[in-house]
Amino acid sequence: MDLSIKSVNPALSVVGASQAQAVKSSAVSGGGFQDALLKALQQTSALQKESGRLSREFSLDNPTVSLEETMVAGAKSSIAFQATLQVRNRFVQAYSEIMNMQI
Repeated sequence: MDLSIKSVNPALSVVGASQAQAVKSSAVSGGGFQDALLKALQQTSALQKESGRLSREFSLDNPTVSLEETMVAGAKSSIAFQATLQVRNRFVQAYSEIMNMQI
């Protein structure tokens, strides 16, 4: 299987689209920011667990788990974690700015 950038880009766009869909569905249902953040964290956790499971299965020579599948799951997990980390950093930055405002 070809693991060039062209073959990985569609897989990575699925991660971004699924997180965007989780945020949109939460906003439409009236859940608000807290529910959207909770869903994004749960999805990131699920991606990390799946990546860990596939890595473990691949290292145990499970014939049903391929290297490509394992690498794509790892990339999805990494991107989701980095996105979550950036949201957290922006949230902390906004909180700090609000706390430093003069009243």
